[in-house]
Amino acid sequence: MFEFLQPPGWAAPKGYANGVAARGTTIYVGGQIGWNAQQQFECDDLPGQVRQTLENIVAVLKVGGAEPHHLTQLTWYLTDKNEYLANLKEIGRAYRDVIGKHFPAMAAVQVVALVEERAKVEIQAVAVIPE
Repeated sequence: MFEFLQPPGWAAPKGYANGVAARGTTIYVGGQIGWNAQQQFECDDLPGQVRQTLENIVAVLKVGGAEPHHLTQLTWYLTDKNEYLANLKEIGRAYRDVIGKHFPAMAAVQVVALVEERAKVEIQAVAVIPE
């Protein structure tokens, strides 16, 4: 069972939750990037890499018996904040197509670089399958 945590009087967050309380089996998904199952990049644009990264997360969740609505936390590492902000509409569409309208606790951080040279985004995930 999940409980989204929203302090009284706080403005509602858009596209994420301030907090999530959950009980059950926890799945930790290591940082995924925008390459395919053969570790090859099919695109270099940020929205395309976000879509592939989210699809990779869903594939790992599936192996553990979880689905996107079990996500409790996502941490995004981006190489270019401005590129992210300029592509919010396309990134939002990719997110809804892959994850749906489920918005767990999230953080997004700009980093200098990612280990894979062509990667523009890396996302870590935590999911909880309710008891």
